[in-house]
Amino acid sequence: MQKETGESGDAPSVEAARRIERETFQEGWRASASTVPAVFAWGIVSGMAMVKSGMTIMQSLGMSLLVYAGSAQFAVLPLLAVGTPLLVIYMTAMIVNLRFVIFSAAVAPHFEHLPWYRRIWYGYFNGDISMAFFPQRFPAHTVHQPAGKIGFFAAVCYPGWVSWQLGATIGILLGSQIPESWNIGFAGTMALIAIMIPMTNNLAALAGVVVSGAVAVAAINFPYRLGLLFAMVLGMATAMMVDKFLPGSDGDKGSGGDDQNKSKGREGPEEPITANLREQA
Repeated sequence: MQKETGESGDAPSVEAARRIERETFQEGWRASASTVPAVFAWGIVSGMAMVKSGMTIMQSLGMSLLVYAGSAQFAVLPLLAVGTPLLVIYMTAMIVNLRFVIFSAAVAPHFEHLPWYRRIWYGYFNGDISMAFFPQRFPAHTVHQPAGKIGFFAAVCYPGWVSWQLGATIGILLGSQIPESWNIGFAGTMALIAIMIPMTNNLAALAGVVVSGAVAVAAINFPYRLGLLFAMVLGMATAMMVDKFLPGSDGDKGSGGDDQNKSKGREGPEEPITANLREQA
């Protein structure tokens, strides 16, 4: 009798948790859907580059699945073509992808309640697009509120992964038939810029963009594309300093109090849902 009552009492929490995940999934999809065409275009460019570097179709498909990082692919393809030792190739890819360490450090605390194998799974999908949207939706002060995060993260990451793999497959299979004059990579870059502009909505973000852009151009000749890493780190540091030391730099502060009050207002009712999510993990 008690068992039945307990299960009945947990049912609303389970259903509420699922509803929140569905809602945040839809929210994440609406926020990030505009990035899909750009990721698709860059996937095509990546697939074309792999085939033209001398890799077979199967090798290219395998690399696209296992090395889900376009910058690393572009960095190691010339090394593979000339027979560079594998250790050098691994080190090059690791250095180029050092920014993912920062991405993981930012997102990992939000998924501490999950078992290790699920954290590895989500870590595979974590990348530039997720870092553009996830921290905005779930700032650092929401670390201990897991409700809705998996749904939002999945909506941001999964469509991008599918579009990248689809684009890469097209580039691998049809790369020789796609003329370079189409300049697909440039189209992808322009699409990402169009997405970035609306996100630069306050002085701190603008300062970060300006500094990171200037550093990226100045350090374009750095080996192993380390200029991108330096640009990202200095841009983030600049944005954080501007946000901290310049009053009124955050255009959203006026609504921040309301958002925090709303968040506080939801904390009470969501506690059973949070506990339920932890039990499911």
